[in-house]
Amino acid sequence: MSKESVTVAGIDCGTNSIRLKIARVDADGMHEVVPRILRVIRLGQDVDKTHRFADEALERAYVAAREFAGVIAEHPIDGLRFVATSATRDAENREEFEDEIERILGVRPEVIPGTEEADLSFLGATSVVNRDDLPAPYLVVDLGGGSTELVIGGDGVSAPTTQVQGAFSMNIGSVRMTERHLTNDPPTQTQIDEAVADVDEHIDEAFRTVDAGKARTIIGVSGTVTTMTALAMGLKEYDHTVVDGHRLSFEDAYAVDDKFLRMTRAERREYKTIHPGRIDVVGGGAVVWSRVLARVSEAAKADHGEAIDSFVASEHGLLDGIVLDYGRRLLAQ
Repeated sequence: MSKESVTVAGIDCGTNSIRLKIARVDADGMHEVVPRILRVIRLGQDVDKTHRFADEALERAYVAAREFAGVIAEHPIDGLRFVATSATRDAENREEFEDEIERILGVRPEVIPGTEEADLSFLGATSVVNRDDLPAPYLVVDLGGGSTELVIGGDGVSAPTTQVQGAFSMNIGSVRMTERHLTNDPPTQTQIDEAVADVDEHIDEAFRTVDAGKARTIIGVSGTVTTMTALAMGLKEYDHTVVDGHRLSFEDAYAVDDKFLRMTRAERREYKTIHPGRIDVVGGGAVVWSRVLARVSEAAKADHGEAIDSFVASEHGLLDGIVLDYGRRLLAQ
């Protein structure tokens, strides 16, 4: 007897990039039909300052949406879900964006709150975790261009490891930190200090909601995390098959974060590992990432006495969560 399955397309439209994935979803999980396609569109350009989408940013988004429409047309699907996150939540002219996306793709973007974004990122990241060698609870950190989600799951005893126990969406990310603080090239020490203080303030707020100190494994998802991991691994070209699931020590993470934060954009451009669309904002992401790791490590030591000194980089996050969740809901219907 053939297993019931649905084929769904998911689009994750963030502050810096937009991604498409098409997969077949059945009782066993997700099976890729079209692996992730990523385009850097910088939709959140200046949104932190103007609270509006720039015309050229909208045009970049529409070009990517038309490309995705072409890909989707080649594969029979049972449904499409388009999810928009941080930048779209903050843009006053988002209706114009939503109308045009609906015209191009036939579905209206769902602008989801940070809490749902956190839940879906956790679902995506933990759906592929090898649970044998990673102790629970897992803290999933989804570091985007406009926001960063912290999500902690259960310990596997009092609550299932896949069950979200606490989540918080911080209004900080690689694009926001760069535009808000790191305006020189390279940034000055004063600008770096201001960025660190800003990040720490947001982490203080997040820790009041998320008991991050309970974590025993940190899973980092997003372009910043995977890019910095690839650089720390010394990869000459980005290779997601090698980065996905790689465990990196904090020591190596801090060193690479600091090095690339203090580089000029011209120096970063020499590294083929960094996507061209991330060259200018990767330092902003590095500040957020280093601070999150340091603060979670301190909290864990205070909570259960064990220092966390490494994290696992994952290629699976919000987009996987969108596809898996949507497919499961269609199957249930």
